[in-house]
Amino acid sequence: MESIFALIFLCVTGTHVNCSPGPLEDVVIDRYDIPRVCPREVQTGDFVRYHYNGTFTDGKKFDSSHERGAPFSGQVGLGRLITGLDRGVQGMCVNERRKVTVPPHLAYGSIGAGDVIPADTVLVFDVVLLDIWNTEDKVQTRTLSKPESCKRLVEATDFIRYHYNGTLLNDVPFDSSHSRNGTYDTYVGMGYLIKGMDEGLIGMCVGETRTIIIPPFLAYEEKGYGTVIPSQATLVFEVLMIDLFNPKDDIAVVVKEVPKTCTRKTVVGDYIRYHYNGTFQDGSGFDTSYQRNSTYNTYIGMGYVIQGMDKALQGLCIGEKRVVIVPPHLGHGENGAKGVPSSAVLHFELELLDLQKGVPDGYMFVWLGDSPDPLFPAMDLNKDLSVPLEEFTAFINIQVAEGTGRLRPGMDAGGIIKDMFNNQDRNRDGKIVAEELKLKVEEDSDKARHEEL
Repeated sequence: MESIFALIFLCVTGTHVNCSPGPLEDVVIDRYDIPRVCPREVQTGDFVRYHYNGTFTDGKKFDSSHERGAPFSGQVGLGRLITGLDRGVQGMCVNERRKVTVPPHLAYGSIGAGDVIPADTVLVFDVVLLDIWNTEDKVQTRTLSKPESCKRLVEATDFIRYHYNGTLLNDVPFDSSHSRNGTYDTYVGMGYLIKGMDEGLIGMCVGETRTIIIPPFLAYEEKGYGTVIPSQATLVFEVLMIDLFNPKDDIAVVVKEVPKTCTRKTVVGDYIRYHYNGTFQDGSGFDTSYQRNSTYNTYIGMGYVIQGMDKALQGLCIGEKRVVIVPPHLGHGENGAKGVPSSAVLHFELELLDLQKGVPDGYMFVWLGDSPDPLFPAMDLNKDLSVPLEEFTAFINIQVAEGTGRLRPGMDAGGIIKDMFNNQDRNRDGKIVAEELKLKVEEDSDKARHEEL
């Protein structure tokens, strides 16, 4: 008796068992493939995209979106589909597959559909749901991971670099910056991105990963994009924020360690030696002087390093350590450099090891006081009225040792002195005589006296 009752119950529900040869009263739904995760089900008023095969009960096919190569798109529950399908897709999940059997009175009735569907025909639709959205939808964001420290959030007008994987709502990929091995670089909130992405990126930290779900009307709408994004497609992006700055940014300096005594701080024109570690905002390194076991030596404020570093190296004491953040427009800009991508923010940990007062740009030697007057007799050490290179070298070295003159630091002293000698040996006979010796001030009245030989 119990088994007979169970059989009658199944026949009444009509979901999985075809018990009665009589006409169907309502649609019959067979949910034969349901995804494990279903965050949303189709409801009246939703827009959907789905593929289907349409057959008669004998299996003969009368229509197929698969064969046409384009899924069906439409709104549910407002009479824009045949009534049986309106009911048949209710409650579906994306990626769900179901078979929907539709009786004639919920399909094309006693009229049929031209030469394709006869009158009073039961239709069977094998449906897979690809997309679902509603005009009331908003951009959805979900943080997957976030760094412990987040000093700055993405704001409108910021320039950012990020990686992403892009998929449709049914997990079909359409694009990935990872596969191109290059970040996507752009301004936020200025119309360079689709509206939903402009909105979804706001508030991210460097190093944060988040999922951004964008409904079609905030993405590519009815037009789609090429062959990869169909019309009315919801887009899902998994975004990793790599870099962030604003064109109005200046360098940022954080002093980490200062020596107890500091007799002098660096100024423009100084020649310095320092160590550094260079990293990007995500912490990955691009260069370090420590690993090369050699310092970086340069002049300050004379264009030998990036503009931001020229500024950051001013005001340091020997032994001082500081962290410097350099925005791209004060770094390597849009062109980047070897090991540095376009528009990258640079982080430097600096340690000043030594500094020497420099000489004006373009000069090889300067007097620190008044030069000997007259100069030639002082230079002619052996008083033979002729100064060869060896004697000239000895004279300059005496001035440096006594602190009355300074050679350009950071260069080979012998090479500098030889260039100075050649500059005065007008006839190239290997010696300087009184008639050849002229100070630069005598050749250029606009330059101050007591500068370069």
